[in-house]
Amino acid sequence: MSQVTPEVLWAQRSSNTDPEKNFIYLTISVPDVPKENIKLDLKDTTLTFHGHSDSLKRTYHLEITFYGEIDPAESKIHHTSRNVEFKLRKKELDENFWPRLLKEPKKVQFLKTDFDKWVDEDEQNEAPEEDMSQFGGMGGMPGMGGMGGMEGMGGMGGMPGMGGMGGGDFGGIDFSKLGGAGGPGGLGGMGEEEDDDDEDSDDMPALEGEEEADDKDTGKKPA
Repeated sequence: MSQVTPEVLWAQRSSNTDPEKNFIYLTISVPDVPKENIKLDLKDTTLTFHGHSDSLKRTYHLEITFYGEIDPAESKIHHTSRNVEFKLRKKELDENFWPRLLKEPKKVQFLKTDFDKWVDEDEQNEAPEEDMSQFGGMGGMPGMGGMGGMEGMGGMGGMPGMGGMGGGDFGGIDFSKLGGAGGPGGLGGMGEEEDDDDEDSDDMPALEGEEEADDKDTGKKPA
């Protein structure tokens, strides 16, 4: 069965003093993919996602390499019937935004700016904080090296290679030790989803995918 690269939305906040305000919002759109059909591997510089929807008979696969380093242990996740959302803690405190999400400046079709969460860099201190109460913290996982701390864990019974878990959301996953999804390399595995346009996108992240926005009369969110 062929694999599909899911749509990814992103936004960010930055701070050189407060780690809680220095993070990436990341949303992977994977409708009808239950938790037991998901494999994740989040590391300092890479994220690999693999999931399957039985109802849609569709397999999703994503491998990305971040522009900078994130802290998997301080990152959070929330699973819904339509997507998987992340709050990824940037490892380096910096008042400046990342110029883009991905390490490579090449534009990709699947990545778009999340304008529902995006704020301009000079306005982020005045922006209201998002409700992150539904996001689970990172603890341990049975079958993944004897890590402790299962608060908020669950709903992941039968997840391949991850042991049985109780009911609930993804809260409690220690992504820094969540292997088994394969080592991503750059944007490997994107296949035909990659845009052949090698145009440099070192400018502000909100401008990534500007051409797509022009084509759709701003009706489509750019990456």
